[in-house]
Amino acid sequence: MKRILLPAGGAVLATGLLAAGLAGTAQATDTVTDAALAKSQADAAAIVDFWTKSDNAALKQATAYYWDAKAVDKVVSKGGYVADGKPGQSEPIGAEKKVAVKSQNVNLPKTIGKVFFEDRSGNLRWCSGTSIQSKYHNLVATAGHCVYDIDKNDEMVSRWVFVPGYYQGKAPYGIYVGKQAFTHYDFSVYEDFDRDYAFVTVYNGIGGQANSSKKVSIADYKAYNGAKYSKQVEVTKDEFDKGILDPNAVQYYSVDPAAAAEKTGPDFAGAVVEKNEVVKGVYDSAPVGKANGAKFGEPVTEVVTEAQAQAYKNSKAGINGAKWPGEVAKDAAGNWTITHYYTQQWWKPGKVTKYIRTDYFVVSHDLKDVGRLGDVVGGQGFAYNQKTGQYVRTFGYPYAAHPDGSKPYTGVTPKWCYGKTGSKATKVASLKIEEHISLKCAVTGGYNGAPWLLKYSNAKRLGYVNGVTSVLYDTDSNDRWDYMSSPYFDGETNAVYTAAANVWSGNLTPLPK
Repeated sequence: MKRILLPAGGAVLATGLLAAGLAGTAQATDTVTDAALAKSQADAAAIVDFWTKSDNAALKQATAYYWDAKAVDKVVSKGGYVADGKPGQSEPIGAEKKVAVKSQNVNLPKTIGKVFFEDRSGNLRWCSGTSIQSKYHNLVATAGHCVYDIDKNDEMVSRWVFVPGYYQGKAPYGIYVGKQAFTHYDFSVYEDFDRDYAFVTVYNGIGGQANSSKKVSIADYKAYNGAKYSKQVEVTKDEFDKGILDPNAVQYYSVDPAAAAEKTGPDFAGAVVEKNEVVKGVYDSAPVGKANGAKFGEPVTEVVTEAQAQAYKNSKAGINGAKWPGEVAKDAAGNWTITHYYTQQWWKPGKVTKYIRTDYFVVSHDLKDVGRLGDVVGGQGFAYNQKTGQYVRTFGYPYAAHPDGSKPYTGVTPKWCYGKTGSKATKVASLKIEEHISLKCAVTGGYNGAPWLLKYSNAKRLGYVNGVTSVLYDTDSNDRWDYMSSPYFDGETNAVYTAAANVWSGNLTPLPK
């Protein structure tokens, strides 16, 4: 067990969370530091709104976060691990009573997901994480650097949420806002990556549809008092002609006046002629021939229903609000008809009439409390002071490129690695790493925070979190990550975990509006 000691007299230059002016929001002992991620339910509701508005747009924009391994200038493996006490563990949620099960298939655990947050530079990021056993079924395990922004002097990241089972902008089990983050004092203050782990309490999950849009009629749109918007779409002339005759149309059809080009005469090279609908009086007085304003063919009469005739009479021919110029009448047989009259206009090449359909939408929330994280997806167990050289399975979301630029992973679906942890301690002086455990695994950034599970049951999809991915390595100098490492979970890790595992977080009331 490594300890960072204060210099003589107890003086220390704090470079981390406390130096960043957050001492008033963090509680610290010589082992455990905790700090608020969402200080109130109102803050948490605002965080949910940020990530879920516009169909979870912010979730889709986030990019994978990982510690810049360019700082990992030298990796040394030597010595062994010295546990600071007896081995211990907490059972996974739902597996407090053990049942022996054998299986050869690798089934992905329901507990894993993505941790989303905004770093102190305003970038939207994500790491990997997992639900883990706790008294109130409300705890997430991830890497410490997915909670504290090392690049910005250990300030807390903001808008922190956990989304189990995340897939392409979808949150099938809800979104869980972080309430309070617990990590080791040596990480939050001294940037000691031997303590690069965090346990975060979360509020009850929020599920359902946020900011869902529904197309409505013009009348309903005008009557709606909440958020609403309209969208213009260019359509064909056929759709335009049918739309203005549809008495049940919820859209508004018009001609785009901004599409006008320069007028010309029939003798201009490449000139394009276009017909313009006019009232009967204008048509009757128009000359015959090729000149601008001359008649364009004979009047066109169509037989319509009474409802279509009335819809045409009541609709408007554009944004200026003029009535359509066609003549509505009944013929001798009692049929409703619309007669259209056209004159012509010549345009220089490039003139195209744009027909516009305006759709109307109202925005509503259909969010609900889906319950505690552990009750929804379960939770992995926790193990510490375990011997090294044991088989573990790790699960996470790799995405970023290798140092050589190759990018074998999409970050869309979780991947897994399996193998024995190294029996010698991984040491990286630049990150103060002296006691990491290693695993051969060629994943990339985004896998950070991924749980390392001992005794993983494929049938139950449960095991014991005994590490989290902290740093990626290129050990054979071919510009591709081939190893990763995790802090060794010892008794002090258990102290941090225990402090977090006994803190209640509660639900969000009222739900985000």
